Amino acid sequence: MARSRSSAGARRPGPRSWPGLALSHLVADLERVCDFLIVLVASRVRVTGEVSALLSSHHRLSGPRRDPGSLPAGQEVIEESHTDKQSNLLVRTDGPVLDPAWTVKPVSLEDLVLAYMSQARDDTPARGQRLGVVS
Repeated sequence: MARSRSSAGARRPGPRSWPGLALSHLVADLERVCDFLIVLVASRVRVTGEVSALLSSHHRLSGPRRDPGSLPAGQEVIEESHTDKQSNLLVRTDGPVLDPAWTVKPVSLEDLVLAYMSQARDDTPARGQRLGVVS
């Protein structure tokens, strides 16, 4: 995560601003001081962008159980969990969630980071597993 600051400490774009780099597992603490996020997992970029834009484009949806594949185009499921009767999804979308069956809530930066890290972990081959070449 990075934050641009001028030498006087006030946030200001331009030649006097400098990028800072902060590495931490305490995402809640970084949320107060950083305005740009890059999530790396296993040396791969999972998500990157202005923190405010990322938070405004991610939502927690709760509602009746359904297949995440039935969501409208443009709603990417980042994380999902289900019970017999309910689905909870973290989705990324640039548009509004219009389905009245969903309860839509904002996500915290920590929720967003953990969801992308979990998604990446699920995509990574198990330790010791070899990748094959398909010809």
